[in-house]
Amino acid sequence: MKSLWAPWRMDYILGKKKGGCIFCSKPTEDRDEENLILFRGRVAFVMMNKFPYNNGHLMLVPKRHCSGFEELNDRELQELFDLMKTSVRVLKSTLRPHGFNIGINIGVAGGAGVAHLHFHIVPRWTGDTNFMPVLGETKIIPQYLEETYKKLRFAFENLLPKEGRQKGGPRK
Repeated sequence: MKSLWAPWRMDYILGKKKGGCIFCSKPTEDRDEENLILFRGRVAFVMMNKFPYNNGHLMLVPKRHCSGFEELNDRELQELFDLMKTSVRVLKSTLRPHGFNIGINIGVAGGAGVAHLHFHIVPRWTGDTNFMPVLGETKIIPQYLEETYKKLRFAFENLLPKEGRQKGGPRK
């Protein structure tokens, strides 16, 4: 029997959890590539999940810290849904998935690991679920995060109109 290793999962499972909110702190660090931030809008941003369910797993996050869906104002809601539409276009043009799971986990009982509200967009391919997650408790991600980041960053920079970006454009 061959062994497949997914050591990045153990980093997440056993890794020391930093205090505070990652969705509030990461955008202030000015290290977008390292933090996997693909695009900054006026009131929301798009970032890749460092511990993805599937290749190209994105998260759409309001810049303002809020934990409930009903806390979003109209401007945030509009930009998040515009970014959702654009993100699906970007993923379709770069990774060519066959479908998507799009959702929000709210509260601990709802499966939220972070209290800051965020949307998940998970690209799906026919046959991407197999025996590995069930029997081996391992998910196979077929591409390095950095490689996926570069493809998606290029697509966001070229598909989105300049006026939708944060002043000064996306940060590197």
